[in-house]
Amino acid sequence: MNRRTALKLVTVCTLAAASGLSGGAFAADTIKVGILHSLSGTMAISESALEQTALMTIAEINAQGGVMGKQLEPVVVDPASNWPLFAEKARQLLSKDKVAVVFGCWTSVSRKSVLPVFRELNGLLFYPVQYEGEELEKNVFYTGAAPNQQAIPAVDYLLSKDGGEAKRFVLLGTDYVYPRTTNKILRAYLHTKGIQDADIMEEYTPFGYSDYQTIIAKIKDFSSQGKKTAVVSTINGDSNVPFYKELGNAGLKATDVPVVAFSVGEEELRGVDTKPLVGELAAWNYFMSVKNPENTKFTKMYRDWAKKQKLPNADTAVTNDPMEATYVGIHMWKQAVEKAHSTDVDKVIAAMGGQTFKAPSGFTLEMDPKNHHLHKPVMIGEVKANGQFNVVWKTKEPVKAQPWSPFIAGNDKKKDEPEAN
Repeated sequence: MNRRTALKLVTVCTLAAASGLSGGAFAADTIKVGILHSLSGTMAISESALEQTALMTIAEINAQGGVMGKQLEPVVVDPASNWPLFAEKARQLLSKDKVAVVFGCWTSVSRKSVLPVFRELNGLLFYPVQYEGEELEKNVFYTGAAPNQQAIPAVDYLLSKDGGEAKRFVLLGTDYVYPRTTNKILRAYLHTKGIQDADIMEEYTPFGYSDYQTIIAKIKDFSSQGKKTAVVSTINGDSNVPFYKELGNAGLKATDVPVVAFSVGEEELRGVDTKPLVGELAAWNYFMSVKNPENTKFTKMYRDWAKKQKLPNADTAVTNDPMEATYVGIHMWKQAVEKAHSTDVDKVIAAMGGQTFKAPSGFTLEMDPKNHHLHKPVMIGEVKANGQFNVVWKTKEPVKAQPWSPFIAGNDKKKDEPEAN
């Protein structure tokens, strides 16, 4: 038995115990919920923590009496950073395991892979990660940010006096749909701010890429031509570790060429010496460092969970934005089921609009009545030497998501609600 399998068994047994179920198994009358996150491969660095957050939240709900008096039974699968396997595992969860809901996916390519399965089988997916927008599915609730809740405000900050008044931009990402679509939106947005194509450099690397010397050298050259330059990074997965290490090796400091990342948070920075990265930026809707009673409870709960589960490096366990979005999504689903008095997908979808939850971000978040996206605050944080973030800018109120970006032609004709399947 390998360590990962052993950890999973420990987790399931612990959940059973936490739920007050005897014999190490769940009672027959439970509500099954699917967890669809990569526990191996290039995305495990980011997704493993979301699996654990989902299990922790399920245990918390079970300890408080469950949902409609029934215990939640998690069904965990590992799609292993393999995009077609996501679709197979989603089909297994919905058809064979008969789960009422699935919490999962990180990359947009994994989400796009499972969408036809959720449509066909009328399943329900909660997707917890920022993404490129350009999608509005009846069977999905998006608890991460749309571009106007992360990417656009981050660029506005870089253009501002506080953000360094950048005049040239490097759009650097992993080569798949999320970075390419986000950068298409950002290029069009930069044009409206007077930034010409000659002052925009766009580069992509494959998943799992690790040799960033050449690209960092190109960024150095691009930034040496007399105009303040900033990097917008949509690098995903474990490639972030060598990217930031090379940035440090090259002596490219935040004061010279700031990097704002959309897929790097506290969890990804655990594997990096953050001292050379002090002052680099990330744009999210939550940071572990925000101070409020809900976040104190959330961070303590996760640290206690990590120790109890004997997770690797449990003593330094951190929380991040997609973990918060996972936590909020599961609680909102619970509220919607109880409002609908049913786990029936169509009834739960109808009950989801307008749900609110007091989130660890310190804001009361609302699921939009129509467009299946959360209203979220936007925050920009600077990396500190200890791998945490100091929030340097945030919105006063949550921002309504725009799934259809106004910077893509033809979107003005699209509806702000899902089409019927």
